[in-house]
Amino acid sequence: MKAIEAFYPLLRAPKKIIITTHQKPDGDAMGSSLGLYHFLIKLRHDVTVISPTNWADFLDWLPGADKVIDFEAKKDTAIAFIQSAEILFCLDFNVLHRTKHLEKYIDAATGVKVLIDHHEQPQIAAFQFGISNTGKSSTCEMVYDFIMQSEQPELLDTTIATCLYTGTMTDTGSFRFPATTASVHRMVAHFKDLGLEHTPIHDNIYDSFLENRLRFIGNALLNRMDVLYEYNTAVMAILREDIIHYDIKTGDTEGLVNYLLTIKNIKFGAIVIDRNEERKWSFRSKGDFDVNIFARQHFEGGGHKNAAGGRSSDTLEKTLAHFYQVLPEYKEVLQ
Repeated sequence: MKAIEAFYPLLRAPKKIIITTHQKPDGDAMGSSLGLYHFLIKLRHDVTVISPTNWADFLDWLPGADKVIDFEAKKDTAIAFIQSAEILFCLDFNVLHRTKHLEKYIDAATGVKVLIDHHEQPQIAAFQFGISNTGKSSTCEMVYDFIMQSEQPELLDTTIATCLYTGTMTDTGSFRFPATTASVHRMVAHFKDLGLEHTPIHDNIYDSFLENRLRFIGNALLNRMDVLYEYNTAVMAILREDIIHYDIKTGDTEGLVNYLLTIKNIKFGAIVIDRNEERKWSFRSKGDFDVNIFARQHFEGGGHKNAAGGRSSDTLEKTLAHFYQVLPEYKEVLQ
């Protein structure tokens, strides 16, 4: 994988470009994809954003979200775009399988593949150009750097800034996580100088849910949470019947795992959700406990040191039992 700096000359003439990201894209995935989309459009490229799956309703307001193609909903259209693309930007994922059923089409694509991502252990052999920097707060911050280091950084505007601020805000926990470096605040200051209004963004992301989600969260905290103080750990298991009863949609469980870390002395929070085809894990931690390693070793996942995800094909009961079985191995590091 060549350095991203070597890629810039390829943007001097208009190209057919695809931007894609991981399945069930979050704020950083959608924000970085759409921020880059608006920048490349201003460079006169023919650009299409393709998501491997649907996304949360609270991201629909993002500028350009209405133009994003859901691969699962418009498979043939998406495949045609991928096969004809001269450049494919891959954002906010480190290995191709994070794109679910899109993986084989991206892998087979003849266009130049470019990686921009901040997760550990990237599949660098799959990309011709790129940058992987785990020290960055978000892929949105990395797209900002990509724009500012390009030949036309002056094209950055409030539309692009809105998208990039959104993903940076969500991936940093509203700028409270350790990854919120001085460079993040300098970027936000630049956005504000451009005229960015940040309050409407916060309202659209955090204050636009339906009543059923709040009742779902209340039930989860009251009836689905187990606190294990001997391990400074809290775990939550969401039943399939909960998803159905409260009519939970994509994005409604976003951030639920973070509630666990608000308990005094809790260093490790885990939530498992009984999805249709598999059980999905989210892990969060404080301090030195590395949930990326935990997820990779036990639940076919990965991510960052303090935020990672995993999966299991076992039943909810079996995957939860496995969690309780391996947890004592980490008792010392969790003290």
